[in-house]
Amino acid sequence: MKAIEITKPGPPDVLSLCDRSVPQPRAGEVLIKVYAAGINRPDVIQRMGRYPVPSGASDLPGLEVAGEIVEGDCSGTDLKKGDMVCALVQGGGYAEYCTAPVLQCLPVPKRLNMIEAASLPETFFTVWSNVFDRAHLAGRETLLVQGGTSGIGVTAIQMATALGHRVFATAGSDEKCRACEALGAVRAINYRTEDFVEVVKQETESKGVDVILDMVGGAYIAREIDCLAEDGRLAIIALLGGSKAAVDLGQVLRRRLTITGSTLRSRPIEFKAAIARNLLQRIWPLIESCQIKPVIYKTFPLEQAAQAHILMETSTHIGKIVLQVV
Repeated sequence: MKAIEITKPGPPDVLSLCDRSVPQPRAGEVLIKVYAAGINRPDVIQRMGRYPVPSGASDLPGLEVAGEIVEGDCSGTDLKKGDMVCALVQGGGYAEYCTAPVLQCLPVPKRLNMIEAASLPETFFTVWSNVFDRAHLAGRETLLVQGGTSGIGVTAIQMATALGHRVFATAGSDEKCRACEALGAVRAINYRTEDFVEVVKQETESKGVDVILDMVGGAYIAREIDCLAEDGRLAIIALLGGSKAAVDLGQVLRRRLTITGSTLRSRPIEFKAAIARNLLQRIWPLIESCQIKPVIYKTFPLEQAAQAHILMETSTHIGKIVLQVV
């Protein structure tokens, strides 16, 4: 099969088209003929040599695919050979074939094509796990999404809005702010020209937001604590701004704040399977009724994975970047 490998840690041009053997599914896994594969920020970090591959996972990049089940073990599910699915994987997505735990496979939602389906798993699993499972966003609570036009951002805005929450988002330009509002954010904040803490306080009558989804870390943490409501929760999923932060623990104590964080790739199959069940029950109907829509910025053929990574690193995109394999 054709695949994209990382020849050595480095810039996008270390991604190279190669020939690999078709992987063989193990017990509880299926082999997927890949039609499309999503590009995600962790792929870039892995390419740079800063995101170790979990033990037993493929060294090929790619954390989400959409395609056809061609063989494997579908026991314990309603899936079967020939079904079109999208799947969260530990690696190996940038290839013509990829194995996936069957419990991490979901049927392609009605109305979606394979490019759109491939854009779903990594961000939808991540948002559900962190915003709803870890940070417990519920009822009429409010959410602030940092990086609202990233793949994670467009997913979080739409998912929380569709479930009845008031959502704020930050972005780096007025154009991106308008895109966030078109997706459902009640107020998007241009972090280059506005102070998100001040805006959030103004928009919430000084209460603050109940949950923040953060991909920045670093100096943002102290400011995010300032704009959390009492009993607020901060969920950290990436550290683009650095891993060190000065935290006012007095505020954490007095206002009963929770700071949590997680990564998804190394979590066990059973953990991800529980997320998949929740997505199928709660979110897939919202996609099929068009209340949540995939946001595809650009597609590239598999052999142009390096160009896709170059685009990802510019951060000019709004939504997802996807590799078309078939």
